[in-house]
Amino acid sequence: MAIKLITGGCHCGAVRYEAAEPPSTVSHCHCVDCRRSSGAPFVTWATFPRNAVHFRGNEPRQFLREGRLRGFCAQCGTSVTFLVGADAGAIDVTVGSFDEPETVLPTCHSWVEDRLSWTPLADELPAYAQALPEGVP
Repeated sequence: MAIKLITGGCHCGAVRYEAAEPPSTVSHCHCVDCRRSSGAPFVTWATFPRNAVHFRGNEPRQFLREGRLRGFCAQCGTSVTFLVGADAGAIDVTVGSFDEPETVLPTCHSWVEDRLSWTPLADELPAYAQALPEGVP
């Protein structure tokens, strides 16, 4: 059985990517950093092994803050990636930038201690006060 590629990119199309394997985790992150970098109440991320995501066209420009790297399109500003550090083995990709975001389902919420009070958790997904514990799928 062939693996279905997950493809996506930024709003203007300058940054394009593909992943040849499914994400290990799909999480709604409510942290202040995600809110500020996206302008949204939370961001849904899909986590892949770093070597599973390949960029076509332009690579995201990276913004470094407190050791973390956020990747975005230098032309249109779309938030695309997140790395916990330069040597991280995993890469998070914004599910909203997928060509077909409905192909994945969220598995949990993270950083709910930072959640905006008017953003209720209206599902049965596990919720973690801060970062996801090691090994959470």
